[in-house]
Order: sequence, then C-alpha cells, then structure tokens
Amino acid sequence: MFSWSKRDGKKDPELFQNVAEGLRRLYRTKLFPLEDTYRFHEFHSPALEDADFDNKPMVLLVGQYSTGKTTFIKHLMEQDFPGMRIGPEPTTDSFIAVMHGDQEGVIPGNALVVDPKKPFRKLNAFGNAFLNRFMCAQLNNPVLESISIIDTPGILSGEKQRISRGYDFAAVLEWFAERVDRIILLFDAHKLDISDEFSEVIRALKNHEDKMRVVLNKADQISTQQLMRVYGALMWSLGKIINTPEVVRVYIGSFWAEPLLIPDNRKLFEAEEQDLFSDIQSLPRNAALRKLNDLIKRARLAKVHAYIISTLKKEMPSVFGKDSKKKELIANLQEIYTTVEREHQISPGDFPKLKKMQEILTNQDFTKFASLKPKLLEAVDDMLANDIARLMNLVRQEEASMPVQVVKGGAFNGIMNGPFNHGYGEGAGEGIDEVEWIVARDKPAYDELFYTLSPVNGKVSGASAKKSMVQSKLPNTVLGKIWKLSDVDKDGYLDDEEFALANHLIKVKLEGHDLPASLPDHLVPPSKRNPSEKQASE
Repeated sequence: MFSWSKRDGKKDPELFQNVAEGLRRLYRTKLFPLEDTYRFHEFHSPALEDADFDNKPMVLLVGQYSTGKTTFIKHLMEQDFPGMRIGPEPTTDSFIAVMHGDQEGVIPGNALVVDPKKPFRKLNAFGNAFLNRFMCAQLNNPVLESISIIDTPGILSGEKQRISRGYDFAAVLEWFAERVDRIILLFDAHKLDISDEFSEVIRALKNHEDKMRVVLNKADQISTQQLMRVYGALMWSLGKIINTPEVVRVYIGSFWAEPLLIPDNRKLFEAEEQDLFSDIQSLPRNAALRKLNDLIKRARLAKVHAYIISTLKKEMPSVFGKDSKKKELIANLQEIYTTVEREHQISPGDFPKLKKMQEILTNQDFTKFASLKPKLLEAVDDMLANDIARLMNLVRQEEASMPVQVVKGGAFNGIMNGPFNHGYGEGAGEGIDEVEWIVARDKPAYDELFYTLSPVNGKVSGASAKKSMVQSKLPNTVLGKIWKLSDVDKDGYLDDEEFALANHLIKVKLEGHDLPASLPDHLVPPSKRNPSEKQASE
C-alpha cells in the first residue's frame, strides 16, 4: 500500500507493494495534477488509466503491405488467429490486437474501447472511422499468456498511398508507440522501397527509437550477394529517416514455417532468429522498467509543457489586443522555447515538436491557461528525484524473481532446447487407425540415412542428426519442434526409431500439414510404448 505520515513536518517515503501499484499511485498523486492543470492531454497524450500500468507487454508490428506481418504473428504462435488475412496485396486493413482469452473470437473496436480491463479506452478519441478498423482477436495460446501483439494495416506505397484512410494513421501509431514495449518494423528483402507514408510513420515513431527493432524478412528469397546489397540500402534509407547516432538493430531472416527457398545463409538466419526471439522473451522481464522509463519521459515533457503554457499566459494582455498577441506568440513560439530553455535549464531535446505545438495552440484560448504553480512542479521534481529511485530498487527485485525467458509456447519452444537452438555448431493423424506403426513404411530408407551418421551404441547425437535434418530446408524453429517430439526418451540422442520418426514428421511438414502439439500415441515408436521398456532405456 501507499502510506503517508508526518513527522517534524516531513512526509515519509512512499511505500509500494509492487511496481505497477507504485507507478499508478505516483502518476495519480503527483504527475496527473500537473497534466490536468496545463491541459497536457489536449496537446500530447491522453491521461493514463489503470490498465496502462497493469497490461501485459505489447509488441507493435509495422510495415508496408505484403512484408509478412500477419504471417510473422502466425509463426510466433504456430496458430491462426481470428480476423487474419494473408496475401500479396493489402489485406490487413485493420488494427488487430492479438490477446489471450479463454474464449476464441473477435471483439469489435467500439466494444473494445469501453472495456476498463483493456488498455484501449483512450482510442475512442480517433472516432468511428478508426474504431470500425480496430478489433481484438482473442485466443487461448501460450505465447499470449506473456505478451500481446498488435497487427497493423499494411502501409501503402505508390498510387495506393493516395487513398485516404479516414483517420490519422500516423497519430494512431504514435499512440500505440507510447504504450508498447517493442516496435518491430518489417521490410521485404526483395521489395525494398520505403514509401512516403512509411517515412511519415517512422518519423511519427520518433522519440521511441529505444523500442524499435527492424526485421529484414523473406531474406531466403535472394542470393547472398543481393542480400548484402539490400541490407546496405536498408541501413542507408533508415539512416536518412531515423536521425540518431545509434544504429537500429536489424534482424535478417525468413520468419515463417516453410522451407527456405535459398538455404545458403541458414546459419545466419538461425542466429538472427535466436537473437530476435531472445529479445521478445525479455519483454515481460523488462516490462516494469519500460513503464518506469515511459513515466519519466512523460513527466519531463509535462514539466516543459507547463513552463510553455504558463509563459504564454504571462505574455497575454489583460484587456485589449488578445487575438493579435496570440498570433504573435504562436509565430514566435521558438523564442518562447529558447526563453524556457534558458530560464529553467531544460535540454532542447525535451521540447515538443514546434510545428505540431503551433497547430494545436491555434485553437486554444490563451486566457484560460493556468499561470505557473510551483507546488505542482515541485511534486513532479520530488517524484523524479526521490520516488523513482526507490521504485527502481523494487524494479530490480521483480526482475530478479522472474526467469530469463518468460515467453513460452509456439515457435519459442522450437529454439529453447536441443540441437536447433543457438548453442549447437501436425497431417500427423495418418495411421491412427492402423495396427502397424505408420513410420515403419519408410523406415528402411530412413535407416540407410541413419547409419551414414555413424551412430554410437545405436544412437546419433543431436549435432549429427542436425546435419541430416537441415537438408529439409525447414526453419530451425520447426526442426526444433520436430526434435522435441522425436526425442521421446529425452536423452539428447536419437535411436533408429526416433530418427525415423523425426524424418516422418519432416515429411508431414513438407507436405503442408501442421505438426502436433504433443506426440500422438500412434506415432510413439514401438519400443517406447511399453512403460517398462521405456524406463529401462532411460
């Protein structure tokens, strides 16, 4: 709980039960009064609600149409989700929040923004044109127990970008960017053109570069030499748009569960996918720190905003010439910025965008602005100087109590153990009604391959099996899942039956079928079906 008591006229330190509760209380008691007094929410960002502090980490996917955003989500979860559409032309024309729920289905935007348990209530301000293009896809998937994913409409290029969406697309993305934990920009390796709309979107995400990652997708569709050229062109283009000295992290690969068209760069794709998955898996662990960091950024902006508004109020005449003075102040807003920066020792980077501020000020009544209230600013300064430091200790404690890799299920299970993870240099219903083990039909051919791997004591190691299995050109996440299903006795080796099973599952996948979540009884190797024999082998 939060407790206050007075001793010698001083307040005791804030006491927090957890980070989310602490952030919520600090915002309500110290930052919100400053925001409310100086109309911060009309200029910058709506007020935060309880759901903003309690929600799971969110990943925002942004990219031009046909870059594989929806397929990327399907790959992560290894499951379709309600409302998804995949195709070469613009298909996803809606913002879809993919979230965990016991009941699978779709919640339309107008119902979503009145749900106090969802962090989307303030999106109501973007109107029906947007809400008709916003939905939540709920499904019971283990990946979504730890994170939520936001799929966005494909950004248009060429003549298509002239079509009006009916709502401020860049502003909506900026709203999400303030609240998500990771922003992933997807690019198509064989169709690399950053359209005007995409450039505008990336600029709207400015000030959130720390959350931004880039995925160069479909990289298996071009040769190594072409890939180097595309990578260089992408970095050059991004450097022109994202004006920061730090280089944004780019992950190269092909993020779907299909064979690689050109497998020459398999090891590179393997390492890149592992790194990206590790980054996503760290989000729940770092969520509290991200929320704390966002609150600090918001507090700094709110302070600057208060100084700007109070300065404009002070410059206004009390009786005559208000309209002309207002126009003069707006035109000379840069001078106001300079004055505030000098008087209050504020960094230039903390000021809001000049042009946007001028546009909003045009419709404001300066006479209703509040004058400077030092106590409100002192409360925010105290929060930044003292409360945040104490809360940081609690953040570290919560981080230490969480596992390193929190996100589980889906494609993440294919990289966590076995020879297809970073550390090493289901159609599955066929045969369910048959007495004979279905794998036995092709086992002689699999046995020939098995003995070319020089088994020791009747088994091949994970490294040896990997050399054979990668010939399928399937992604490592898929092969990792096949390994997990095939290593029935979990000893890190495959005997001839387990090896045959692995190759059978590879065949199943290559024929276009899904893999089972767990190994069906009819696919369990005969020698592993008898509990006593299984126990003996272990």
